[in-house]
Amino acid sequence: MASQTLTQSNWLDTYPVDATTRDLYSGAAPEVAAKWHATVAGLAASAQGDPASLAETTARHIDDLGLTFRIAGDEDERAWPVTPLPLIIGADEWAGVERGLIQRATLFERLAEDIYGSQSLVAQGHLPAAVIAGSPYFARKMLGRGPGSGHFIHVYAADLARGPKGQWRVLNDRVRLATGVGYALENRLAMTRTTDALLADNHVRRLADFFARLREGIAADCRRERPRIALLTPGRFNQTYAEQAHLARYLGLPLVEGRDLSVQDDKLFVGTIAGPKRVDAVWRWVNTNALDPLTFDAKSQIGVANMFDAWVAGGLEIANWPGVEVLESPAFNAFMPRLCRLLLGEAPILPTVATWWCGQKREAAIVQRRFDELALVPAFGQPVAGLDDNNPVQGASLDPARRSALLEALQRRPMDYCAQEVVQLSTTPAVIDGEVVPRPFTLRAFVARTADGEWTVMPGGFARIAANETLPTSLIGNGDLSADCWIVDAASSAAQAPGVLATEPPVSRGGGILASQAADNLFWFGRYNERAELTVRIARAILGGSIEADGDRGGEAVRRTLANLLFKWAAIDGPVVSQSFPTICAAVLSERRLGGGVAALIARRNEVGAGLRERFARDLWRIVSQPLPAVDAQRPQTMLATANGLIERFSALAGLASENMVQGHAWRFLDLGKRIERALGICRVARHFIYNGGGAWSADELGTLLDLCDSQIVYRSRYLTGAMRNPVFDLVLLDPENPRSLMFQVAEIVEHLRKLPTIRADNLPEQPLRESQALLGTLSAATAPEMEGVKLGDVESRLLALSDAISVRYFLQFEPTDDGSSASLLE
Repeated sequence: MASQTLTQSNWLDTYPVDATTRDLYSGAAPEVAAKWHATVAGLAASAQGDPASLAETTARHIDDLGLTFRIAGDEDERAWPVTPLPLIIGADEWAGVERGLIQRATLFERLAEDIYGSQSLVAQGHLPAAVIAGSPYFARKMLGRGPGSGHFIHVYAADLARGPKGQWRVLNDRVRLATGVGYALENRLAMTRTTDALLADNHVRRLADFFARLREGIAADCRRERPRIALLTPGRFNQTYAEQAHLARYLGLPLVEGRDLSVQDDKLFVGTIAGPKRVDAVWRWVNTNALDPLTFDAKSQIGVANMFDAWVAGGLEIANWPGVEVLESPAFNAFMPRLCRLLLGEAPILPTVATWWCGQKREAAIVQRRFDELALVPAFGQPVAGLDDNNPVQGASLDPARRSALLEALQRRPMDYCAQEVVQLSTTPAVIDGEVVPRPFTLRAFVARTADGEWTVMPGGFARIAANETLPTSLIGNGDLSADCWIVDAASSAAQAPGVLATEPPVSRGGGILASQAADNLFWFGRYNERAELTVRIARAILGGSIEADGDRGGEAVRRTLANLLFKWAAIDGPVVSQSFPTICAAVLSERRLGGGVAALIARRNEVGAGLRERFARDLWRIVSQPLPAVDAQRPQTMLATANGLIERFSALAGLASENMVQGHAWRFLDLGKRIERALGICRVARHFIYNGGGAWSADELGTLLDLCDSQIVYRSRYLTGAMRNPVFDLVLLDPENPRSLMFQVAEIVEHLRKLPTIRADNLPEQPLRESQALLGTLSAATAPEMEGVKLGDVESRLLALSDAISVRYFLQFEPTDDGSSASLLE
């Protein structure tokens, strides 16, 4: 049925309910069915009965929140896919799932303790040694290297499937990375906007307490009263970087990369603008073998040298403990029921999907006999012969050639393969192409260790709505959707008692530490943004923004001078310079190949900005991520409107940064980049006019300079004459009260540098401050007639030297290595 015909009353009637879903929403839990009906009725009412409209509303909220993700192989990020219909689970049913998850997290903690400790399970024959040693994630150097806190696991996740009769089973265990925990939070944020009061009306359990207790649990294992916890990311090109940045922002953790960190005296430090600062704990989103290139993989470019020594000496807590990812191997699933009874003395509450590890003769024979009934997977989570990825492959689906090849590979190296029962997934409703349809789902549930060493379970989790019946091996794939998972109570639950970190802290000010790399990114974000804005202003001037030629050829000459300036800045190439002005401006606005084009500059700005997501407000990031409008050289007026629209974007961005960012160190580096670039732009434009005009200034040139410095109105209100050299030069170069003047930029630079922290024990001014103060003194003593080309050239050179001095003092310094990569010079 087309979406246009769906109404509030018939959504439920038109949804094709299968037996599983009927059991979920009708027979087994009447209170859940009532919640589901109330939710659908409320959503239908808000969308006037149109599921497509509801999906569009949710998509707009996703866009407003800046939620994105990246699939392996993608160059660009995609909008996060979420259905507006939640997965609803009753409190009674969830209570059993919670008990099973806590039991399983406890079992995994005991397993990690044995594998890297006594290894009694292998010694006593309860677990084949090959199940451990065969995994690429087994970290031999971690043997006997347990955490001082005694806690190997802080965050555990399990992929759960609900079967045809309502039973829950564990498909996969996740102890390496907590992928999806941030997206579960983001789904809730999106649904809060979409559903208005429906969450409160249906008594949906909140997620905030889970994240507070997760943070408390990591902090409790540190050895300081107010520990500093960092989230270690592989970098902004990682598939889930957007999720990591969102988590860091939500939890108030510094988001750091390996190159931000260094080890001194067996302790971990992050390089900041105020010098090295101690890091007590790291929530890692990096594989163990990449953590320390001196201990594990020497090719790692994202790790920290000597980090191993820091955690072995007890100077650093790691969540989760390095090496625990060995437990994720599908081969372990074959032994879970026995290990649970052995280590915990009880049967599993949540059964594992039936698994046979082919490294045992009896099990291998069973798999070969039942080949067509089972699904084959790599035993250790890595592609093997016949299985090109980690997705389960049903034996019955193989053609004769592939079947024969896989059976031969299985006989040759049976320990590399596991077989699992074919799982039939329960379904949940989702909005697909404007219709409400059933789709199979899995749920990734999360467990975290609390401050008292116990476990807490997120109420719900990350629901993946699959595009087909294939069991998931990644967070989300092509065509898949996600859904918010609601755990609903019959009535409002009692308020949770505040945890250690939820109690009122002492009053403090400041925005925490500012890592040197973050300061570097902020600085260059400001520079690229300002450079792009000036380039757009020049294009607008060429299009006729302010040049008044009064019928003579002066205006065309100025435009040609500006076109030559754009060529000098690598905003256009040589052949374009002599073409029509609309063609020149279209090239400037759309140029991506040359570094000075507007599109190229904005791309570089956004590339740098991607590493600052945890620091930027959503409104600011939404403006940053807006796509560039198309330009058409055949329609100059439309192109002029495009240029004006871009300048409005730059103004909105500047306003948000000025009004919404706390004016601490991070804001100062953002503004420093802008001020230095604006000062350089003023010098370069003025010098270009001087040298191209032979020293004589026309009224059009002076008017254009005023326009590019956004000072036309001020000049006309101050002087009763047309544009003349010395008054114009004084206003745009030396007036300390004009926010667009050269003098104002240098004065702001001095003020910013004066308020940044110093690392000198004698408290004397550092080099960047000394250089900026000297430059300010030079400009303060100058007069308009003195500001000629040579003088401006000297100022430009000193601004470039000042930028270098800021970089050397505050940012991480790198030099090329033999393999062409970079290495830090910062000790």
